Amino acid sequence: MLKEFKDFIAKGNVMDMAVGIIIGAAFTAIVSSLVADLINPIISLFTGGIDFTSMMFLLSDDPESGAFKYGSFIMAIINFVIVAFVVFMLVKMVNKAKSAAEKPAEPTPEAPKGPTLEELLTEIRDLLKKS
Repeated sequence: MLKEFKDFIAKGNVMDMAVGIIIGAAFTAIVSSLVADLINPIISLFTGGIDFTSMMFLLSDDPESGAFKYGSFIMAIINFVIVAFVVFMLVKMVNKAKSAAEKPAEPTPEAPKGPTLEELLTEIRDLLKKS
């Protein structure tokens, strides 16, 4: 059973998936910072200084326990759209690189062949007959 588990882990697909998950988690931190530190201030500038993350409906007197935080949800949607777009662009670039690598190299055109020995001798003979 342990040997089967080692074989399973050693397969390329499992390792690729693990690397993808780790890079995805790190990428999420980058995108979160992009949205929080760069995009939110720009959106806030156009919306008159509104900070989406602080937008909420208070359902009770205690904002921590009784708050309907729809602003955080809006920011989560913005995060998702940005991540989806960046992943789309990455997949598009990878597919383009794969198709370029898989495309067989165009055969180099052969140099034009010169006349054969018989054709040269025939041409010389014809020129000698004319003179």
